[in-house]
Amino acid sequence: MESQRSLLVIGLLLVSYLLWVEYRDAYGPQPITPPVQQTSANQGVPSVSSANGEIPTTSSLPTIGNNIANDIPVSDSIVPAISALETNRDRYITVKTDTLDLTIDLVGGDVVRADLVKYPITQGGNDSYQLLKPDIERLHIAQSGLVGKSGPDANPKGRPLYSTSRTDFLLEGDTLSVPLTWSNAEGLSVTKTFVFKRDHHVVEVKYDIKNNTNAPAIMAQFAQLKQTTLDQPGGSMFMPIYRGGAYSTKDDKYDKFAFGDFQDDKLNVVTIGGWTGMIEHYFVTAWVPPQEQSNTITSRIVDNNFAIIGYTGQPVTIAVNGEDTISSQLYMGPKTQSVLAAIAPGLDLTVDYGFLFMISQPLFSLLMWIQSIVINWGLAIICVTIVVKGAMYWLTKKQYESMAKMRNLQPKMAQLKERFGDDRQKLSQAMMEMYKKEKVNPMGGCFPLLLQMPIFLALYWVLLESVELRHADFIFWITDLSVADPYYVLPILTGASMFLLQRLQPMTITDPLQQKIMTYMPVAMSIFFFFFPAGLVLYWLISNVITLVQAKIIYASMEKRGISSKGQTDVK
Repeated sequence: MESQRSLLVIGLLLVSYLLWVEYRDAYGPQPITPPVQQTSANQGVPSVSSANGEIPTTSSLPTIGNNIANDIPVSDSIVPAISALETNRDRYITVKTDTLDLTIDLVGGDVVRADLVKYPITQGGNDSYQLLKPDIERLHIAQSGLVGKSGPDANPKGRPLYSTSRTDFLLEGDTLSVPLTWSNAEGLSVTKTFVFKRDHHVVEVKYDIKNNTNAPAIMAQFAQLKQTTLDQPGGSMFMPIYRGGAYSTKDDKYDKFAFGDFQDDKLNVVTIGGWTGMIEHYFVTAWVPPQEQSNTITSRIVDNNFAIIGYTGQPVTIAVNGEDTISSQLYMGPKTQSVLAAIAPGLDLTVDYGFLFMISQPLFSLLMWIQSIVINWGLAIICVTIVVKGAMYWLTKKQYESMAKMRNLQPKMAQLKERFGDDRQKLSQAMMEMYKKEKVNPMGGCFPLLLQMPIFLALYWVLLESVELRHADFIFWITDLSVADPYYVLPILTGASMFLLQRLQPMTITDPLQQKIMTYMPVAMSIFFFFFPAGLVLYWLISNVITLVQAKIIYASMEKRGISSKGQTDVK
């Protein structure tokens, strides 16, 4: 029995350790180079003259001159230089749909602000969550353009200044096209069109290129995400928030690329298809290039505290008097697995369930299916708990039967200790013979418990990562299952249920220190529950209640079969 209790403590410590390892590896602080002072004529928007060399270099593109605006991919032979561009009120346009509220910079056609209309910051509030942000301290923008020998973004005078018919666009039908046009004196023209669809967070970015010059035009599209590496508020050990890069290749469907990796390593991967993204809690921004073409994925740090991850496509040649179309997709929205999986392979893996994803994903599917029936996430969690505990009943049965049998052997174990005294070798041999004769496995009460721990860890990540549970209501004071119980009612009830479960396993430990540890274990665990999401604590509470009922049923069944369960304390 002492070994069982020791293993129980080890098991609980193992859970804590695994949680900490997952937190440290996935969400722990990354080494960040100290920030440098930024100067800009307009602190409210990103300045095109604020940094140099911010786009991946690529030897596949022709040399494009001696000077280039910041944020553009260049060949290795190019020495970047700052290009100044005066900011004015006509530089930005706004686009509003039923899902997005955007600001687009006519210089380069970059998306510099994106509010998620259907996702308020506070539950029930009118303040939309801002995914892309223009201010320097929280900078996160989506840049794109055309580079190469003839690319307008490769002009040594700076990035192209697009023109448009109006400054405000509103989605009124099912589709909205926002065309931005640019042309030069030589006869090259580009129409960069953003195509929005109702009830979608993915935007098609299309370039219609016409070459009326006297020479072939060579260019390639690039797209990238630029974000500050400076720490942002939010997150804790029990509610961690990963903020950093991610990418996908043909051979590796999903890889995180933390800000520390931007500083230490530079991506330069050629792949068919793929995507690049920036991830944060519940939301993701991602550029998805044509999946049938070869793309070069790159990353770098600029101005010491800005991380950039993106891709450059294959160069295309537009013949004289010819035209061509290049396109990509920009996703700005929640990490909804079904939606992301349909956009690009591996994009749904940005919902990161850690090393237990093979358990978490079926649990999430089950949770979604049940919620579609009961229409309440709290009830769905309760139903999932009932299903899981029902499926694991045979393990629970083995656990409590083994504990009861071990308690019944306590008098015989005491006799063996008196008989062999301090001769540990003979005592061990005698105990093993007794276990074999009585058909009892001394570890039988602990292994079932250890086997159930991965279920808890897997569900922890499901409740932590799934955007569907963000602001999910339950009943009464539990208005958001994704955050801690504001009044600590669930943690206290869970601690009480753990205490009752402990009463089913009376102590046989004689060491006073160990007795105190086991007595106060529920109190210590309850303190941890204060910081856990309410949905997870609800799961644990219901699981304990079901276990109490199952234990009573198991012990009653044992008594009917003539197997004594004495030593237990009745729980009424």
